[in-house]
Amino acid sequence: MRNRRAVILTTCVLVAVVGTMAAYGAWRVLSAAPAEVSIDAAVASVEQQQVSNDTVAKAVDNSKVDASLSSDGVWYVDTDSGNFSFEEASGSFVGFRVKEKLAKIGDMTAVGRTDQVEGELSIQSDRLASVSISADMSTIVTNDSRRDNAARNAMNVRENPMASFVLDEPVNLPKTDGSQISVQAKGQLTVNGISKPVVFELEAQVVERSIVVVGQAEITFADYDVAVPSARIVISAEDHGIVEFQLLFAQR
Repeated sequence: MRNRRAVILTTCVLVAVVGTMAAYGAWRVLSAAPAEVSIDAAVASVEQQQVSNDTVAKAVDNSKVDASLSSDGVWYVDTDSGNFSFEEASGSFVGFRVKEKLAKIGDMTAVGRTDQVEGELSIQSDRLASVSISADMSTIVTNDSRRDNAARNAMNVRENPMASFVLDEPVNLPKTDGSQISVQAKGQLTVNGISKPVVFELEAQVVERSIVVVGQAEITFADYDVAVPSARIVISAEDHGIVEFQLLFAQR
């Protein structure tokens, strides 16, 4: 009888320890949401990459190095520079952030991103004359791979895989000596085939031959007929979230 009690007690302790470790492990995995987009972080990543490519950079015609936000012309999304992962997002990407509450874990942030993005912006006479960006949301990945399919299904990517943003009206660009600038960009955001007006808060900075831009805008999912993903572990999820992007632009 004494041995049986010892076995039962030991088993209960092991179950409790394993359960605690599993919960802690799940918390670590699910809490690994990347930080919000930041112009400082984006610029630092680009500068670090350019330092690592210093030998190549020295071979480039210096007349093309002094890019500026007053340089007229068309700038294209650069998908060749940098890397894309949740650990090292040093290239171009678009995505979303939404807060949720998980059973036995608590408040979390779900983040989805894709680097399958293309587009261009045009600068004319110190104004942001036009912007057109599109992204393939069927390639979205999240900070927990178990929710990837749910996120894609919620956005109805089988029928409407592409999301886009088009600037509605030109934006005056402030004078800058190479430091960061902040502007608002009003335009049409299209998700799931539905277009709605939004205002993106943009930050930008020139880094040698690149224009680095980050932006955020809050949206309500129901406006785009996007369902809030649900699962047993999800107690609740907000009906609104943040659309964010980090884009590197270069001239061809």
